[in-house]
Amino acid sequence: MTKPSLPDLLHAAVTAVGGTERPGQVAMAEAVAEAVEDSSHLLVQASTGTGKSLGYLVPALAHGDRVVVATATLALQRQLVERDLPRTVEALHPQLRRRPQFAMLKGRSNYVCLHRLHEGVPQEEEEGLFDPFEHATPTSKLGKDLLRLRDWADETETGDRDDLTPGVSDRAWGQVSVSSRECLGASKCAYGAECFAEAARERAKLADVIVTNHALLAIDAIEGAPVLPQHDVLIVDEAHELVSRVTGVATGELTPGQVNRAVKRAAKLVNEKAADQLQTASETFERLMELALPGRLEEIPEDLGYCLMALRDAARTVISALGSTRDKSVQDEDAVRKQALASVENVHAVAERIANGSEYDVVWYERHDRFGASLRVAPLSVSGLLREKLFADRSVVLTSATLKLGGDFNGVGASLGLAPEGTEGEDVPQWKGLDVGSPFDYGKQGILYVAKHLAQPGREGSRTDMLDELAELIEAAGGRTLGLFSSMRAAQAAAENLRGRLDMPILLQGEETLGELIRTFAADARTCLFGTLSLWQGVDVPGPNCQLVVMDRVPFPRPDDPLMSARQKAVEEAGGNGFMAVAATHAALLMAQGAGRLVRATGDRGVVAVLDPRVERARYGSFLRRSMPEFWYTTDRNQVRRSLAAIDAAAKAAEEA
Repeated sequence: MTKPSLPDLLHAAVTAVGGTERPGQVAMAEAVAEAVEDSSHLLVQASTGTGKSLGYLVPALAHGDRVVVATATLALQRQLVERDLPRTVEALHPQLRRRPQFAMLKGRSNYVCLHRLHEGVPQEEEEGLFDPFEHATPTSKLGKDLLRLRDWADETETGDRDDLTPGVSDRAWGQVSVSSRECLGASKCAYGAECFAEAARERAKLADVIVTNHALLAIDAIEGAPVLPQHDVLIVDEAHELVSRVTGVATGELTPGQVNRAVKRAAKLVNEKAADQLQTASETFERLMELALPGRLEEIPEDLGYCLMALRDAARTVISALGSTRDKSVQDEDAVRKQALASVENVHAVAERIANGSEYDVVWYERHDRFGASLRVAPLSVSGLLREKLFADRSVVLTSATLKLGGDFNGVGASLGLAPEGTEGEDVPQWKGLDVGSPFDYGKQGILYVAKHLAQPGREGSRTDMLDELAELIEAAGGRTLGLFSSMRAAQAAAENLRGRLDMPILLQGEETLGELIRTFAADARTCLFGTLSLWQGVDVPGPNCQLVVMDRVPFPRPDDPLMSARQKAVEEAGGNGFMAVAATHAALLMAQGAGRLVRATGDRGVVAVLDPRVERARYGSFLRRSMPEFWYTTDRNQVRRSLAAIDAAAKAAEEA
């Protein structure tokens, strides 16, 4: 039997999902097939509308080896498992003569734990909630959520939190889920045979395609204990998010509340001497944290060093004691012990990591108005970790709409631990970068406008000229505006100012759920939506109701961001350009994502307006502009107002027609 051709398979899959074949999708599928066949690596930029999901699924399914697809967002995971994969598998079956199996796999805490649900949560006595189902009043929000969770657990097939609609608070979910460290293990748990997390793992073991998230991929790479089944092909979608997700997983934190909880959980299970030792260390840590000032600790202060060593040693003593004592008077002892052990082990691991010190770690204090002070530690870079763990023994395809920054893939490649494209050498992963373009004609569909006449934004103070410019642009556009701000304070100030002078609704992130805000914005042409980081990447509103995307300033990381500034300094000390490698690359990625909110369909028209003259005047401005879609570029404010008014008039005429 002749092997089916890739174009025929792709055509069948695209037809099955009701799509249209695009040249970029074909080029992507061919490049993915080649990388998988050669066991090489590929970075592929595929803009919105390319159909990149099928561009990687079809060649991966055709090859026949086990594939892991890791994504950043729940929306894409759902699209793959509920729409793209079922239809593609059915469409390819007649030619492949097989039906590849697929499954979704997430971290354990994403699944409801039947032991917790039925036996109650081991709680600290001071909290007075031995069994939340007994003590949370049925009329309280928590009580209602817990009762609904109990009913849902009897009906759900997956136990996956994301299948619960409407959702519940983190607090309620915390009562019915466990981390991998807190889990008793299927063999010791009375509910092991019915466990949702174990069932998901078993399905993944049998599947040809496993859909997961970046966080679980990071855990699999970092912690050494494999969570994902052995696989030959790894596809990372939304790959621009990968470094920050891996950094998040590799970050440790200590707070007084967290240490105090560990003390309470362990105290009833260990001898008095071990408990007192941990209690004393905890109290010292709490006193130190009351005086902590936010910022990086380039060296660990002597008093903090002694405190961390005391915490580490006390935690080690408690861990030993937890393993050697039994107390039958404690109800559900195994679960109580496991929860205590998980808490104390985390305290021990983070205290030891910071106390030992490493040139590859960054340590800093953070202070939140609501949560108080915390001590945090994160890797200076995850590139070495990714090079070692991600690119060994399998073919890796990384794809996103924004991987090519400043005109090439090397910036993103470096953050992933890859040498510049084409570098030869032993133990140097071989990779290729490919930009498959876009189905959109950006030069005709959009304008990139930089307001070069405005004053350069300072660190503080109101920008009255920027607000005047913003108001004029919104009026010319007739609303239809997505405002992307570099800080929540700036978004709030703009909303407050413009609500007083414009006769059109202005929605502000935080005043309603994000989903509700986006729905309202998409439904009314005169409405504007202002917000910060999640709007730069999370808004998909095709059509005439989003025709102006405004960025208030270049979204550089905060100068006092301990991790970013440490990374920038490290690049400079190694002889590189720290500003371009870290701050400018960070800003370029966000601006590329933000500009991508404008054109979401072939009929979309509009303007991306950057109200920061540095994009035109500064030396790095051309790097930022090259990172965005190839819109027609201008700094002529009158031209932009005329264009916006014309686009608004055309949209109104179409609505009336």
